[in-house]
Amino acid sequence: MPDTLDSARLDQLDAFLLELNRASADVILPLFRADHGLEDKAAPGVAFDPVTQADKGAEAAIRKRLSERFPEHGVIGEEYGEDRPDAEFVWVLDPIDGTRAFIAGLPLWTTLIGLRFQGRPVLGSIGQPFIGEVFVGSDRGSRLISAAGTRPLAVRACPSLEQAVIATTDPVLFRDDAQAQAWGQLRAAVRLARYGCDAYAYAMVAMGKLDLVVETGLKAWDIEAAVPVLAGAGGFVADWRGAPIGTQGGKMLLAGDRAAMEQAAEILSPAA
Repeated sequence: MPDTLDSARLDQLDAFLLELNRASADVILPLFRADHGLEDKAAPGVAFDPVTQADKGAEAAIRKRLSERFPEHGVIGEEYGEDRPDAEFVWVLDPIDGTRAFIAGLPLWTTLIGLRFQGRPVLGSIGQPFIGEVFVGSDRGSRLISAAGTRPLAVRACPSLEQAVIATTDPVLFRDDAQAQAWGQLRAAVRLARYGCDAYAYAMVAMGKLDLVVETGLKAWDIEAAVPVLAGAGGFVADWRGAPIGTQGGKMLLAGDRAAMEQAAEILSPAA
């Protein structure tokens, strides 16, 4: 069994990834800023955890395409769980990352589609169809596809935290004292922080607009699609200690510059 993908196979999978983005968008866009069938899937006494018809319908549409084209592939998705998670190829799906932004009518949600090959993330996309952007990455590089055409993605240099623009979804997610204190120290060390962008912030690191994203409590579907996009643009995805991530999610640090990542990890590691 080969441990690398040949160029022709990667081309095929890359093209199919764009098909999956279109299939997902066809379901989601008619429901954005419309009646999206909001539900709360949180257990009693747990914080609000929204899901919509768009989340469920988009993942179902992606899974249907996968079963038709590559029935031997596995799937791990937020809405419908696991199917052959130990297959050679496994697709990891979050049909709407940022459902809270979606239900608020804010175009900062994304569709995350990643592909593992032999347990390793090798291809991924961060799509925002309302804006008309798909960020795609692999070890061959990363690119932005939009109405303006296709352009390569590259992170920017940020050798010092004092120069950094950082993001997190919401500081309230740092629930314990150690996490909150670590975030506060990091926020005090940087130039600017932005909130509420969910995985769209990952794309902005790959694009060279943000320098760091710090998150906690992530699942595999929240992060795996971003790993090839960041790597292909020259960036990094690590845990709060600065170590490469596995396939479990957790506390994540995304960075464009290794120096900034290491400085951030020094601050975050006591809470890791």
